[in-house]
Amino acid sequence: MKAKSSGLIVGISIGVVIGALLAIIGLLCFRFHRKRSQIGNSSSRRAATVPIRANGADSCTVLSDSSMGTESSRTSVHNGMVTSWFGGPRKSHVVAASGILEYTYKDIQKATSNFTSTIGKGAFGHVYKAQMSTGETVAVKVLATDSKQGEKEFHTEVLLLGRLHHRNLVNLVGYCADKGQHMLIYVYMSKGSLSSHLYSEKHELLSWSLRVQIALDVARGLEYLHDGAVPPVIHRDIKPSNILLDESMGARVADFGLSREDMINRNASNIQGTFGYLDPEYISSRAFTKKSDVYSFGVLLFELIAGRNPQQGLLELVELAALNTGGQVGWEEIADSRLDRNFDERELNDMAALAYKCVNRSPRKRPAMRDTVQVLSRILKVRHNKKHHKRSTSDVVINVAHESDRQNSMNSELRRVESMDSTADSIDV
Repeated sequence: MKAKSSGLIVGISIGVVIGALLAIIGLLCFRFHRKRSQIGNSSSRRAATVPIRANGADSCTVLSDSSMGTESSRTSVHNGMVTSWFGGPRKSHVVAASGILEYTYKDIQKATSNFTSTIGKGAFGHVYKAQMSTGETVAVKVLATDSKQGEKEFHTEVLLLGRLHHRNLVNLVGYCADKGQHMLIYVYMSKGSLSSHLYSEKHELLSWSLRVQIALDVARGLEYLHDGAVPPVIHRDIKPSNILLDESMGARVADFGLSREDMINRNASNIQGTFGYLDPEYISSRAFTKKSDVYSFGVLLFELIAGRNPQQGLLELVELAALNTGGQVGWEEIADSRLDRNFDERELNDMAALAYKCVNRSPRKRPAMRDTVQVLSRILKVRHNKKHHKRSTSDVVINVAHESDRQNSMNSELRRVESMDSTADSIDV
């Protein structure tokens, strides 16, 4: 009887233990499955995969950390965990094919030394230089707190900005929507703005050849926004302070795509933008178009040529010069005096003629950005061909000189031999 009781107790105990183990395993499987579902849902909510167009071709792109726009991943993904700039795997940093990372307020606060590393202030708020724990340097733009933009609208805008990727744009690489703050994180441009290089004595004078290259870089960036991005993007505020330069002095367009309710609303009572660069058509109609950007780009071209801004009478100078040039040749009189005429006159006239077309008061008569890219590319191609031809001509001259020297040397040697033979004949006689 005792043996039967003992066996029954042992059997019940084993059954209870097995049941408990099965229950624990089931609970763990349930929690693991639910956790994976939450991470998947969070990823789709925070940074949905969006197809982008790169110069008209659909592709999914990871944003670059190179100053020249080459692609490389800023994050490594292991089992759904992301190792970010700030170090350590963080579940909150969800990465999608757009390459945009989400950060907390504390992350940004630490990276900017409690927001003490101010490097500028733009139309949307202060900009800070942020040093990451991995050694990466980025620029953090803290948007003004008086913005009417809600959380949903901000996330939508981040997704739209994340789709825009071009070597001549300042690329968005992260954002923060925490503690009522909206922040955008961009690739850091080490050489600062075009404006500072044009007007600050801290920088060396921009050479003419570099000015033409910068003009082409900006044109390519705007061409992408107008014709390569889907939907197309109108910048609305092209000016030198919104053109940033990377380590190789390559130009990139900044401050594009950000919502400005008053600028888009035709019924807004106040004019938004920067006077001197504003399309006159916008001032009357309150409607921005691609040709509004073209007008601003034309002003920028004249600024590169003349080395002065609209507040210094640039457009008045242009109109006076146009009376003499007919909009075609003779623009040398407005050239930046600091260049000391170290420029190619044909290049300057071609670029000025293009700029004059861009600032035509009739939007229909202005070229498209793709046309400006073609003109500026042709200017640089002609320059390249000239240099190649000059080198080839120089090589021919050098070869002719060498051949002439060799021939003279041979003639001298021949005369010397003939002289020796003549002397020998005289001795024999």
